[in-house]
Amino acid sequence: MALSAPATPSPPSVTDTLVDTGAYLFDHRLDAAAAADLLGKIREQRSFDHRLFQDEATFDADPQFRGVNPRPGRNLLEQFEPDLAFVEQDPGLVAVLSEVLGPDYVVMDRKVVCGVPARSIPAWLKARIDGAPVNNLGPYVKPEYRDVTYFYGIDFHQDIIDYRDREADFLTLYVYLHPVRRIDAPLFLLEGSHRLGATPFPHSLTRQGPEVWRYSSPDGQSTDVKQTVLTGEAGFAAVWHPFTLHGTQPDAADHERISLRYLVSRASRAANGMDTVNAAIRGPLSLPTTRVDLAEDGSARIRSNVVRDA
Repeated sequence: MALSAPATPSPPSVTDTLVDTGAYLFDHRLDAAAAADLLGKIREQRSFDHRLFQDEATFDADPQFRGVNPRPGRNLLEQFEPDLAFVEQDPGLVAVLSEVLGPDYVVMDRKVVCGVPARSIPAWLKARIDGAPVNNLGPYVKPEYRDVTYFYGIDFHQDIIDYRDREADFLTLYVYLHPVRRIDAPLFLLEGSHRLGATPFPHSLTRQGPEVWRYSSPDGQSTDVKQTVLTGEAGFAAVWHPFTLHGTQPDAADHERISLRYLVSRASRAANGMDTVNAAIRGPLSLPTTRVDLAEDGSARIRSNVVRDA
């Protein structure tokens, strides 16, 4: 009797990959030409340099640490709806989101995220934010420019951080609009960190090797997780679970890093891939308190930043 050849194993599904690593990197780029076209239009609207910022006296006269991010009616992407089709109608991306969240998924939020290079940040501001875990520059930006989120590095965090008491029912989608190299403030992602569930920011991380961290949760669990740096070309796209730890170092290039960030959620309780991912998580699926690093006015009260040494 002739022996049959062994069956070729099927590649893991998107859901299986999310169960294992907490993230999925698309095996194809989104339309790079469309990404470049959108980037050009964004840069026509804005000079991402020192002119973004208030002067020190103006900031000190009325410091505002809350309500400084994009919102409906103050979001740069609202004027570029047709230009977003290369993301929102990409067949491969739609298939991934439908598998994990169901075909009726909804976009919770979308915005432009800018990693601001060191040379664009005023000296007075750089001195104030040095070593802070979350350098969201929105408080220091002129009010008319708060239709974009600006960062100068952000420590490892979970995207559930902005959603107290909400269970993990959404994915983050990130798209690079231009090539992002190691010096361009790429995303640092800790594979498998989602398995310990939701934990308050800042997180307990201890380096175990050049690309490995030991991550511990308040309930006594710990796991070693691999660090992956998400570099890529224009049109690079990735999704991750809201408990997956990720962050960025300050932008060391001579230009800003411009990306799109979406939050996409399930719309119904119909069974889908997210249920499978969440069933494998060993910790809480929501938190009443997601961060302990802020003072009452929203300013930073903790000076610690792990990702800067990654």
